[in-house]
Amino acid sequence: MVHEHDHEHEHRHITIVDEDGNEQLCEVIYTFDSEEFGKSYVLYSLVGAEEDDEGQIEIFASAFSPSENGEDGELEPIETEAEWDLIEEVLNTLEDEFEDEEE
Repeated sequence: MVHEHDHEHEHRHITIVDEDGNEQLCEVIYTFDSEEFGKSYVLYSLVGAEEDDEGQIEIFASAFSPSENGEDGELEPIETEAEWDLIEEVLNTLEDEFEDEEE
């Protein structure tokens, strides 16, 4: 089961640090919880990311552990193929919903 944490029309940002130690500002696209894995997940893209030839932007996904105050938290890598399958399923659902809204 997936629980949504998305707030319509409210842009939320996170700062990630890449493997070179550079900070990158990212826009949160969607967050959700998975009871199956007992984790929260965040889908995000780099602020200012350019679309590719097909009008797509690169979307990143991480597991998320909120801090006790609920403000900041730690991003963690996705560890299993089953988690990636869940994320892909959520992305496909979001894409379908977005396409329906445009019609």
